[in-house]
Amino acid sequence: MTSPHGPPAHWTADEQHMWQQYRRGEWCDVGEVGADAVRSLLLTAPEPESGQSARLHLRGARITGALDLADADIGVPVRMHRCTFASPLLMRGARVNALVLVGCEVPGIVATGAATAREMKIVDCVVDGTLDLRSCKVGAWLSLDDSRIEGPPGRPALDAQSLGVAMGLSAAGLVCNGAVLLHSANVQEYLGFRGARLLGPEARLRAPELVVGGSVHLDRGFVNEGATNLYRATIGGSLHLEEATLTGRGMGRGQAALGLVCATVEGNIQAGAGVLVSGCVDLRDTQIRGTVNLDGARVDNPLGPAVKAFRVQVGGDLHARDGFVAVGTLELSGARIGGSLQLDGAELTGHDGIAMRARNLVVGARIDCSGGFTAHGTVWLSSASVGSRISFAGAAISTPEGEDALILRRVGTPELSLGLREAPAGRIDLSFAALGVLRDAPATWPAALVLDGLHYDALPGPARAAERLSWLMRDPAGFVPQPYEQLAAHYQRIGRDTDARSVLLAKHRRLRSTLPLPQRLWGLLQDLVIGYGYLPSRAVWLLVLLLTLGATVFSAHRPSPVGDGPYPAFNAPLYTLDLLIPLTDLGQDRFYAADGALQWIAVLLICAGWLLATVAATSANRVLRRN
Repeated sequence: MTSPHGPPAHWTADEQHMWQQYRRGEWCDVGEVGADAVRSLLLTAPEPESGQSARLHLRGARITGALDLADADIGVPVRMHRCTFASPLLMRGARVNALVLVGCEVPGIVATGAATAREMKIVDCVVDGTLDLRSCKVGAWLSLDDSRIEGPPGRPALDAQSLGVAMGLSAAGLVCNGAVLLHSANVQEYLGFRGARLLGPEARLRAPELVVGGSVHLDRGFVNEGATNLYRATIGGSLHLEEATLTGRGMGRGQAALGLVCATVEGNIQAGAGVLVSGCVDLRDTQIRGTVNLDGARVDNPLGPAVKAFRVQVGGDLHARDGFVAVGTLELSGARIGGSLQLDGAELTGHDGIAMRARNLVVGARIDCSGGFTAHGTVWLSSASVGSRISFAGAAISTPEGEDALILRRVGTPELSLGLREAPAGRIDLSFAALGVLRDAPATWPAALVLDGLHYDALPGPARAAERLSWLMRDPAGFVPQPYEQLAAHYQRIGRDTDARSVLLAKHRRLRSTLPLPQRLWGLLQDLVIGYGYLPSRAVWLLVLLLTLGATVFSAHRPSPVGDGPYPAFNAPLYTLDLLIPLTDLGQDRFYAADGALQWIAVLLICAGWLLATVAATSANRVLRRN
């Protein structure tokens, strides 16, 4: 028989002591209690002693048997310190005021669909089996700090899919041998895995559709030996990855070491110095309202993209400076960055020869690839739009000869600085770019430079045409007329007409080398006679030379008069001009005719005059039509 006011008579002394301490709400230090006694105590709940609050506080106990609290409704806090469980703790569907396990050893916890009105703490515990918190609801904080979970083969270490936490989840120092699953979990304030380690061949963090009201911390020594998947996650604060190591080991095709695809981050992404990623960082179609900081981080993915950020939207800056290293392509095509893209001091080693690919990139402020920026592979910025400037001052880009080093095709920006650290072996492509100011240096001009369609308003570099003509002659396609026209227009805008004519003359000379032989000869004649219309003084001097020659000859050997007279007085210079200038009548060649050898001199002067007039008219027409 048992007293209605006492514990069951068949309980052991430790169990009866537990019963008494429960009624007093005091800690109970016992050696061993049965799981059935604990369950009976919690479910039948004896009245507390007068003036006391009932609660179960066990310390140092060995709990034998299986403690099954499934679907139980427990209105008191349950706290166990340094307790050992013989079997998994079963709490499926249970409702508990508060659950606190500190320093306990338990072969698994099943709390699927459980709910706590207050906190749930599993701190500094060893869980030799899955910690199952699927669809669990925690009314305050959930803490897993400094615990160790050994997931069984083929099963996750921590399964918290659809978990709901009213305040924050802290797992600082947690060690999991196996996967952590947080699919569709909802944490209202804070999610932290600071210093946590996910180890083993099945390690991974899977949290697609995760919703966190505040910041997410995977930092301060966080290690994940598998993929970190935050697909379509919504983070109300910032994502912190400082001093994290993400190895991506064991990930399948299409997965990334850090996958943040189609996610929303209302704050910043902090992944600076100390971050080591072995695998791809995937930010495709993600919206980050603040800044992305990768300063000093290292991302190694030599078999593909290091950072895959197609169509990413960043409200602030994207920083990858001060020793940032990417082994693998930096993919930014279609990205939208409200502030600046800063890569000064970064080192990129591309996959398949592409160090950075950022086609159709839009940057609100500037792109800074200066200050020691180094790219081993092509930097591809075609069709990028940059609000302030693009700078490669002091940068080095290494590609094999004959391949593209820097592609700026159809780029639009108010200022472009190309003062590289050294001349690249590969091509620089500026075709159809629209620039306000183009700054460069002859010492770093590449051997191959594509300028077709390039438009610029100002060219503060070498001013003399003789230097710039070498710049124009580096197009691997050979002669292209538009760059000459653009450079000549630039010289005309700044009032250097002589340099403008020199450029246009050089254009015609290069064009002549591409023509068939008859046209080349005609072009050579135009060049010799009048410099294609840009050196008219040549025609004057040639005319003076022929006039002097004719006047000298005809003064010494006067032509014979013809006709019936009367005859005007013979004037050798006027007679020569009458022969030289077509369609004019100075009253000399009608009355005097050369004979003998003088006839051939007269014919020569007439032909030379017609040729000179034709060349001059052709060249003048070209110049006037262009103007």
